[in-house]
Amino acid sequence: MSLLELLIRIPISFLVILCLVRLLGRQEISQMNFFNFVSAITMGAISANLVFNKHLPVIHGIIALAGWSIFTFGMEFADIKSKRARQLIEGEPVILIKGGKIMEHALNKTRLDVNALNALLREKGIFSLEEVNFAVFETDGNLSVLKKEKPKRIHSSLTAPATEVISNGEINKTNVGKLNLSSEGFHQILIRNGVRRLSEVFYAEIDERGRLYVDYMNDQEAPAGKKK
Repeated sequence: MSLLELLIRIPISFLVILCLVRLLGRQEISQMNFFNFVSAITMGAISANLVFNKHLPVIHGIIALAGWSIFTFGMEFADIKSKRARQLIEGEPVILIKGGKIMEHALNKTRLDVNALNALLREKGIFSLEEVNFAVFETDGNLSVLKKEKPKRIHSSLTAPATEVISNGEINKTNVGKLNLSSEGFHQILIRNGVRRLSEVFYAEIDERGRLYVDYMNDQEAPAGKKK
């Protein structure tokens, strides 16, 4: 491939991709789901071939991009018109926290752990699981959160992150030590809060005011919008 041909292919590829993305709409960027992600990768691969593959005629590359865009239009039309197609293409939102309880089976389904869940909550300005009533993991990877209703305080203070003390039935001894709690003192806290067996606890944390939040094992998962 000559330098001149390469310089011609680059703007052609860019302009074709720009036009097709504008036609496909803002959803490709603003609300990217699994299908949008695959679509974007494929269009990028075709575009790269159009630029660098000297054995691929320019017209064939343009036809391939146009054909893939038509297919994308068809899938998005099916997504709008059919609920079943939408579930197959996009998947369904998954409830991760329901009624203040962590749905551990839902975490496994979405391949998240408690640390990842806490990171998503911190992005929403939530530093303790005790603050959450419902949390839904959306199909685009965002987390929608409904906080528990709390009485307003006259004096507000900065919110500090809660400290994890139990995860999957095991005590986080490092964090318990950071809270200046002895092993006996920590177990007394657990007993006062009704915790009899560590094996029954999926997750527990202590907030900045010394309150213990406990989530037990075997909470059930449910897709968002569906009743159990």
